[in-house]
Amino acid sequence: MTLARFACAIPFALLVSACMPNTTSAPAAEPGGPAPLSAEGDFGATLQGALINAKPGDTVVMPAGTFALADSLSLDVDGVTLRGAGQGVTVLDFAQQSGAGEGLLVTSNDVTLTDFTVRDTKGDGIKSKGADRITYKQLTVEWSGEPDETNGAYGVYPVESKDVLVENVTVRGASDAGIYVGQSSNIIVRNSVVEFNVAGIEIENSTGADVYGNIARNNTGGILVFDLPDLPVSGGNATRIYANQIFANNTRNFAPAGNIVAGVPSGTGVIIMANRNVHVFDNAFENNRSAHVLITAYSLPFTDAAYNPLPRDVVIRNNTYSGGGDDPQGILTPLAEALGGTLPPIVWDGVSTWPGATEAQTVNLTIAEAPEVGFLNFGIPSYPLDPAMLAPSPDRPASTPPAEPAAIVLAHVKE
Repeated sequence: MTLARFACAIPFALLVSACMPNTTSAPAAEPGGPAPLSAEGDFGATLQGALINAKPGDTVVMPAGTFALADSLSLDVDGVTLRGAGQGVTVLDFAQQSGAGEGLLVTSNDVTLTDFTVRDTKGDGIKSKGADRITYKQLTVEWSGEPDETNGAYGVYPVESKDVLVENVTVRGASDAGIYVGQSSNIIVRNSVVEFNVAGIEIENSTGADVYGNIARNNTGGILVFDLPDLPVSGGNATRIYANQIFANNTRNFAPAGNIVAGVPSGTGVIIMANRNVHVFDNAFENNRSAHVLITAYSLPFTDAAYNPLPRDVVIRNNTYSGGGDDPQGILTPLAEALGGTLPPIVWDGVSTWPGATEAQTVNLTIAEAPEVGFLNFGIPSYPLDPAMLAPSPDRPASTPPAEPAAIVLAHVKE
């Protein structure tokens, strides 16, 4: 991508009470419902046995308590609900996990995961693959201590799925993305808290996503919308990012070297890369030290003939901006220094072509903000980057605003 890796020495803030999730307690068992599993003996084996033996329509209820699990869990039965006694009340602790896999892997449809915490997995926290109509609700996934590249990559990780709901979820400490939805369609991510991750929320190579009502704070980058080449599903489009609080995403980048997010500059609020028809509106941005909104092409070499590395049909409108842009990081540092050391709220690389393209393309970027909201086009003609070819301009590009995507409706969710 266009962003260089960097490391900055900002100490990781301790998780004080202001950063703690809203713990939601649920009854251990509904009247007439299934009894909680026994907390005696090897709880991991008891729980995995219950997941193996579950039938469609069953609810597996976990009791209150903190349970040390040495092995990963898996669920491959359709129509199962896994429910704990509440976030921070039922805690699955994987600190002594023997393998490097996820804490819980779901590969079945119509699954609901709710009211528990997953802590300190060696790999991803909770992953679902090919799991249509899945619901992640009232969950916490976290890694203890300071941010570390050895933390699991993803907290909540649905991939290759249709009809995905992530709601009232808290993730902290992921070395890639706290909430990541990839190669999927018809997605809602709402009313969640992501903090102290490299990327707070990431929508990647997906179609039709609404991301709203979330708090993205103290990550390296707040909310990312990417489309990458050479994946089974590409052509990401139709994402709405709205009514979110995107504050102080200034944590140092602690992603392992080689990860695509290892290039995310500390201090970016929203990044849109190589995706189409993305609408960012009615959000509150505060104190993101590099830039509040960064719009960029994919810059690395690729062989995918169908891939378009440019962002297209992007609309930025009706957001509020406060502070930020005063300490640009990563690849933005030398670019900002050449322009006086600071950046405005909205920054675009300006790229309109790439090696092998026959002609420049129209990006169609709409900046419908108040006149006093600063914008900068770096004027990079194409990648690889040649600083001598920069042609920076504060002028907003002419555009034809694309129609806003329709609101996402999930048939399995009763509003």
